[in-house]
Amino acid sequence: RSKNNVKVVTRHVWEEHKEKVRINRLSNPGKKLYKFRKEKVERSFADSKELHGLRYCRFRGIKNASEQVLLTAACQNIKKIATHLAKLG
Repeated sequence: RSKNNVKVVTRHVWEEHKEKVRINRLSNPGKKLYKFRKEKVERSFADSKELHGLRYCRFRGIKNASEQVLLTAACQNIKKIATHLAKLG
């Protein structure tokens, strides 16, 4: 579409950062860490859905749904802190 028939490629503002993350993820240490994602990150979302009622929103509207999500996250964080303190003795 350029006037002098030169192909113009536009990149997203964060594309440089996304490339760095992609390179890091595909490196050998990154591959080893990525295997633990399902045990750490995905497990947290599954617990939110199954144990804390985030499968369905209890309230209508973005504000109320956001409050439910924040309270659920706070609950999970409190449980993590309690577990950690119990391990310390």
